Amino acid sequence: MQGERPSSARSGIVTAGTWCVDGNKLVEYWPGEDGLAEILNEEARGGGSGCNLAIDIKRLDPDIWVETQGLIGEDEDGRLLHAEADRYGIDRRRLVMTREARTLHTDAYTSQRSGRRTHIFNPGAASLMTPDHFDFTDTKGRILHLGLPGVHKKMDAPWNGDANGWLTVLRMARQAGLITNLELATASPARLRELVRPLLPHLDLLIVNDSEMGAIGEEETVRDDRTVVEACIRAARKVLEAGSCQVVAAHFPTGAVAVTRDGDIVTQPSIRVPKSVIAGANGAGDAFAAGFLYGFHEGWELRRCLALAHAAAAASLRSVTTCDAVAPWRECLALADEWGWNDGIG
Repeated sequence: MQGERPSSARSGIVTAGTWCVDGNKLVEYWPGEDGLAEILNEEARGGGSGCNLAIDIKRLDPDIWVETQGLIGEDEDGRLLHAEADRYGIDRRRLVMTREARTLHTDAYTSQRSGRRTHIFNPGAASLMTPDHFDFTDTKGRILHLGLPGVHKKMDAPWNGDANGWLTVLRMARQAGLITNLELATASPARLRELVRPLLPHLDLLIVNDSEMGAIGEEETVRDDRTVVEACIRAARKVLEAGSCQVVAAHFPTGAVAVTRDGDIVTQPSIRVPKSVIAGANGAGDAFAAGFLYGFHEGWELRRCLALAHAAAAASLRSVTTCDAVAPWRECLALADEWGWNDGIG
């Protein structure tokens, strides 16, 4: 599944699942309980895995086909999300509106001091989404990016004999001939394992961060705020053994590692992003996944996929919003070469 562009007539990316409105807020620092912090800048933009990856892919390459599916409210926020999709030429015919609940809304705080993010959300329509809201029978795309387990009440629950609705959707996608990938939301290790382990036999790809890989593979991949690379590799191998993935990848501040079902291990250091250009990390994980999936879709070898993934994530750090700073893929790689690459991933 790597190194050679497939001959299938189908082409493009399908994103499915979470669409929300992010109330992006830049604060000097994140205060403790009963604390006080001033909001330095704020704006409302599209967010969520379905939105972010769709837009990131179109920013990397405006000519690639991108379509999306999900459930949002028939309200001002929902209309904002439809407008975002239209702005980038994303096929949104299956981004359905409902009058039963408001659009999922997230207050996305970024600390100027640390660069770290804190998300507080109201699930709204996301809690009503079920597998019945997805249909891949006439899709034009080749790769499905699905998310986010953990923030959709009905999708997280058992569905028609399946462990959860995500499994049902992944099975539908594979029956339609799609290559499947999954994105995760922040949750406890136990909750991630509960939701994701049943899905592994229905996934072709898995691109997650170091702590998520550790949770699924039951390895301590982060110790004293530092990534334990060998533990990431062990966890990745366990994920491969437990399912049908052909490639799994874990990213972290100093680099990334991809492990294949054939046993290949590919590593790629991250980029030396100047501190002066960093505005926030919100959306960097989505940008990493977009860069990797774009390269994979185009048949690139894994090391180049990881390089573009890092480059897209690094470019995204220049904005407090999730997608605005992601550039065309050649510009992202040029920016990475200008800033330089770290010496190693340890």
